[in-house]
Amino acid sequence: MGNAANACHRTSWAESSLPVSFPQKPKPHMTEVLKPWSGTVLTNNVRSKTILGINPPVHDFAWFDLWSKPLGLLYILEFLRSMDNDVYLIDSLYEARTEALSFGRWKVKKEKICKPEVYRNIPRHYYRFGLSPQELEARLAELPKPDYILVTSAMTYWYGGVFETIESAGKVFPEAKIILGGAYAMLCPEHASKSGADYIQTEPFDKFFPAHPAIDMYEKPGYGVVMTSYGCPMSCQYCASKKLFPDFRQRPVEDVIEDIRFQLSVLSTNTTWHNIAFYDDALLLNKSDRFYPLCEAIMREFPRLTLHTPNGLHVSQIDEECAEMLFRTGFHTLRLSLEGVDDYTEYLSDDKTGKSGYEHTMKALKNAGYSDERLETYILVGLPGQNTDDILRSIDYVKSLGGKPKITEFSPIPGTKMFELALKYFPELAYEPLLHNNTIYAPWVSCSIPPKMMQYFKDRANY
Repeated sequence: MGNAANACHRTSWAESSLPVSFPQKPKPHMTEVLKPWSGTVLTNNVRSKTILGINPPVHDFAWFDLWSKPLGLLYILEFLRSMDNDVYLIDSLYEARTEALSFGRWKVKKEKICKPEVYRNIPRHYYRFGLSPQELEARLAELPKPDYILVTSAMTYWYGGVFETIESAGKVFPEAKIILGGAYAMLCPEHASKSGADYIQTEPFDKFFPAHPAIDMYEKPGYGVVMTSYGCPMSCQYCASKKLFPDFRQRPVEDVIEDIRFQLSVLSTNTTWHNIAFYDDALLLNKSDRFYPLCEAIMREFPRLTLHTPNGLHVSQIDEECAEMLFRTGFHTLRLSLEGVDDYTEYLSDDKTGKSGYEHTMKALKNAGYSDERLETYILVGLPGQNTDDILRSIDYVKSLGGKPKITEFSPIPGTKMFELALKYFPELAYEPLLHNNTIYAPWVSCSIPPKMMQYFKDRANY
């Protein structure tokens, strides 16, 4: 095994038939003018307008509903609604749901589509998850003519669905102003300027969010989504949280409770149990002053909640008291952010955990009542310079303590230190976000972990 950094070097691309087709650096186009937008123009000046928000379909090799809702867009729509605007929502993923899954989630329709040129030789199918352009245009035609169309974006390498959505929206409503926001727009603004949008969000939303997101715009949503804080005080070198949320801010407990109360009032009523997913990057920080009072309020007011933490919990924050509080409050899905137990991965993760801390956490969670299969633990794989033997040790270490390793494949995210390191070896990352895709980066871009080895890691984690 050995050091993954030496598994493939830049000059080997021309010497081997790799599936990835590395693009040429595009020539600048004088007509591609970036139009920045921080949110002030829209939120301060818009009154009595018709505004449509769209969550695009996803173009990728795979997609799963991990309590996925466009929370930022929903907050903005709620704020605009409070300013006497008429707001509408099309969620191209939710509106293509096909089959109910556990905890209120859904499978969505997927359609095999042509792979982008950069992926042409990768031996996997490529899909559109969500509404097709024809279906989206039919939905658009049902709505009043909007003055503004807000298109959100998530992963940088999902821009295919974003471009497709903007083209359809412009075709149906050519006079509407289209504003592209979200993570992709903020992390890759120059690339996003090619989308056809009139404005690109280049700065974080400059107003504090309203009391709750516009979750009532969904027809019987199966789960709610909550953020008790924005940003993260940690400085993990592979995470873009500080780029997207420069300041770490925690909401008052009473505001979070009011948010949950509103969302529960509109959730599906076909069950006595309701699901809420927390999107926080740092849910447990300042736990005595904030998290414990929040849990006490939840248990007092909403005793039949099933709670989930898909973004991961900081292992170092979970002691016996915290573990018991998590269990009593109804946190069912726990994802623990270990990442790895070697010194290198711990350093990149801002030393937020360690072997001794993880052992203590696992013991506390089991004593509180959690079974082994519910203790999923993230192991980050494919980091530049990561030693593959350390990956195996991390997987085996988690399993030895009864945890369930969950392989997370590294994606180079613009604005992070790891992206800058990867960029030195792969300059194409700067102008082709498709190369950021975590499914293909380590196996087929950096070549640090061959596909068979990646599958071996996943098999070893699961069995």
